Amino acid sequence: MGNMIILQESTSTDSKSGGNPYSRDISELFQSGVILVNKPRGPTSHQLASWARNLLGIKKLGHGGTLDPFATGVLTLLCGRATRLTDIVLAGEKRYVGVMRFSKEVNQDMVITSLSSLVGRSYNVPPKESAVKVRVRSRIFNSIKLLDFDSKSRIAVVEIDCEAGTYIRTLARDLGLMVGSNCELIELHRTKAGTFDSSMACTMQQLTDALHVYREHGDERGLRRIICPIERLLIHLPKIVVKDGAAAALSHGATLARPGIVKASAGTKAGSTVLIETLKGEAVSIAELTVDSDALPEIDSGEIAIPKSVLMSPGTYPQTWTKSN
Repeated sequence: MGNMIILQESTSTDSKSGGNPYSRDISELFQSGVILVNKPRGPTSHQLASWARNLLGIKKLGHGGTLDPFATGVLTLLCGRATRLTDIVLAGEKRYVGVMRFSKEVNQDMVITSLSSLVGRSYNVPPKESAVKVRVRSRIFNSIKLLDFDSKSRIAVVEIDCEAGTYIRTLARDLGLMVGSNCELIELHRTKAGTFDSSMACTMQQLTDALHVYREHGDERGLRRIICPIERLLIHLPKIVVKDGAAAALSHGATLARPGIVKASAGTKAGSTVLIETLKGEAVSIAELTVDSDALPEIDSGEIAIPKSVLMSPGTYPQTWTKSN
C-alpha cells in the first residue's frame, strides 16, 4: 500500500512456518475468513448470519454492518477470529442505491439541487423503522447522485456514498421536506461496504451449493471464490512488515519493538491504526502506531506499536526468545 520505508534489506522468512494467506486450507478459512453475501429482502442481518453459521457448522460467525430487513445487498460475514475485525468493517464507508417515491409531483431540477445541498456533514435522526436503535448523530455524505427520475410515477433512483451508520430513510425524509412533498424510501440496496463491492458477493444459495460440492466431492474451488482470508479485508490499512520472530511475539500479545520491523508504509502518523503483517503477507495484528513511520529510520530501539487486536494464532511461527524464571 503506497510507498514503503525499507528498514532492513535481505531479510528472510522460514518456509516451514506460516504461508501465503490465499493458499490456506478451507478449514483455516472457516476459522478466520470473510464471506461477502448478497442479502435478500426479508430476513434480518442477524438471521442471515445465524443461517450461515449453522450451514458452515462453525461456532463463531458474525456480521459487519446491519441492514434493515427490507434492504438488500452487501453484507459482510466474519468467521472465527475475523470477528475481531468487526469495528473495522463497521467503520468502512458505504454505498447505497435507494428508490424513493414522492407523494406528489416534484420538479427534477429541484430534486437535483436539494440532493447536492445535502452533500457533506448533516444530522441523521434514526427513523422508527431502523434495525439499529441509537440517538441523533451527524454523518458525512460524500456523494449523492440522481441516477434516474420519472415524473409520472414520482420515482427517483439515488446513489449515495456515505459514512458508516448513515440512515438513508432519513435522507429521503429530508429530501421530501426540501422539495415540499413527502418522500418514502421504498427500496434500498447496498452496493459497497469498505473495500468490498457487490460484484464480489454471493447469494446464500451459491454458498450452500459450493459447500455441498466441497463436502460431497472434495472440490473446493467454489468455496475459495466465496471465502477469502481476513487479509483481503485489511488492504486499505497502512502496513508494518515484521520478521518471523517479531510475528511470534506479537501473536502472544507483545508490543512491537523497532528491531523487529523490516519495512513500513511511509507517511503514517503516530496514533494511526496499522496492519502488522509477516514477510509472507499474513495478518499478525491490528495495532496503534506510537511514532510517525517516517521517523523509523532514525530510531534504533523502543516501542513502535501497541496491539489492539491479535489475529495470528500463537505457534504459527516458532518462539525465538527465552522465558525468564
